Amino acid sequence: MIIPERLKKGDTIGVIAPASPIIGDNIEELEKARKKVEKEGFKVKYSKNLFLNTNGYSSTAKEKAQDINDMFKDKEVKMIWCAKGGENSNSTFEYIDYELIKDNPKIICGYSDITSLTNIITAKTGLVTFSGTNFKTIATDETDYSYEEILKRFVKGSLELGKNGEKYETLKEGQAEGELIGGNLSLIRALVSGKYSIDFTNKILFLEELGIETMPSLASNFLYYMKQNGVFDKIKGLWIGFYEHESGISLEKVILDTLENNYDFPIIKSNNFGHTETKTVIPIGTKARIDTTKDKKIELIENCVK
Repeated sequence: MIIPERLKKGDTIGVIAPASPIIGDNIEELEKARKKVEKEGFKVKYSKNLFLNTNGYSSTAKEKAQDINDMFKDKEVKMIWCAKGGENSNSTFEYIDYELIKDNPKIICGYSDITSLTNIITAKTGLVTFSGTNFKTIATDETDYSYEEILKRFVKGSLELGKNGEKYETLKEGQAEGELIGGNLSLIRALVSGKYSIDFTNKILFLEELGIETMPSLASNFLYYMKQNGVFDKIKGLWIGFYEHESGISLEKVILDTLENNYDFPIIKSNNFGHTETKTVIPIGTKARIDTTKDKKIELIENCVK
């Protein structure tokens, strides 16, 4: 495990767009986010290809990967913050220099489509990466919850997940310890097998999904694929995040329908990560403990920044 250094005031944050392009209103939103971060005392550096839309639906895989590699190589940059989500961060996988990342470890953070990238980087390098709000989102959120979680984790080095008093539900009782792995359900499903896959053995898996794109039946499809490929035979615990669909059917219902009470690991639910206003920062690759007897049913048990 490689732990990145924490962020300090005056440090430079590099911004990349490994998923959908930064076009239209996104440009103004990015500038608002930049001003907010600079006001906090940080410097912001945009990647070379940040505003390209070469393919008409995003920049090319090589352009995106060049920005990832360049930001890890750049000694001035202390944190890499992904601008927004989208659909095709996985296009970069074959062009990323994983040895370069090992030699230049630093914070990299994002959510939604970005969790495919962060999980692969952790799997290939051992670097602890992070599921947390995207850069653009701090300009469009109605509150500063998610931005404050970024500062709490990366500047202060806090191990607290979310804020005090947040509601956690127990769906299956138990205790478990393991490294955290996961993110957006549709993307984690895509990392189950093949050349670019991740190891679920003895992990605590966290999952969320965007309801307007993934109806309950499609979530079921993803989960059964994971079940049929042995994912739930390997994990130590399951943490479910935010999901909202117009049908009113919850992600936890779909998961429990899929698992059919055939597994012994604890399952918990909260609304403090995912496609929601309240996004805590979850490290990928560090250990956590689930204990369903406690009010806050999951806690980090080792440092994720140093």
